[in-house]
Amino acid sequence: MRLSLFDADGGKEALAPGATVLRGFARKRDIALLAAIEDVAARAPFRHMVTPGGFQMSVAMTNCGAAGWITDRSGYRYQAHDPQSGLPWPALSPAFLSLADEAATAAGFANFVPDACLINRYEPGTKLSLHQDKDEADYDHPIVSVSLGLPATFQFGGQKRADPVRKVALEHGDVVVWGGPSRLFHHGVLTLKSGEHPLTGRRRFNLTLRKAL
Repeated sequence: MRLSLFDADGGKEALAPGATVLRGFARKRDIALLAAIEDVAARAPFRHMVTPGGFQMSVAMTNCGAAGWITDRSGYRYQAHDPQSGLPWPALSPAFLSLADEAATAAGFANFVPDACLINRYEPGTKLSLHQDKDEADYDHPIVSVSLGLPATFQFGGQKRADPVRKVALEHGDVVVWGGPSRLFHHGVLTLKSGEHPLTGRRRFNLTLRKAL
């Protein structure tokens, strides 16, 4: 279901209390964001992580910032070093930091300064199951999620996994911000459909900026 709760400027949609879709918010800075992703991946390559249950995730991931989110047979957690290289994760790009601050402010969360960014790379046929972002130390800070490349269907549910789920079509440059009463709502991405984007080819990239520590 495509949401239709627009504010006066037509670029903002209310998703739930504390959750907002900012349509096209990142589009004018897409080149800089994609260049920053490429720079991070050159130093901390994308990889398919394994869940504690032993399942390999279909979405490829990497991180930047003071801490990176990882999953392996030991569990879900943030850590300061890339387990593949033993080196600290690449620093957060200024392009990521400025976008996170401006998007969070536009959604009603001023003074947001993330210290971590999980970067997901989707290809046709991949998906991200419903989950909560709950490995962070403090839930008082929002999540800023940036879509780049192929369109996707974002799912946004509630506190319980069985709660009703809204389906939101996300395009290149759209940003979703959620916090406050929606901070621990379940969310995910349905299986990515095949397509071709002029900047990313057959891929979709998603940035999720968080205050992890």
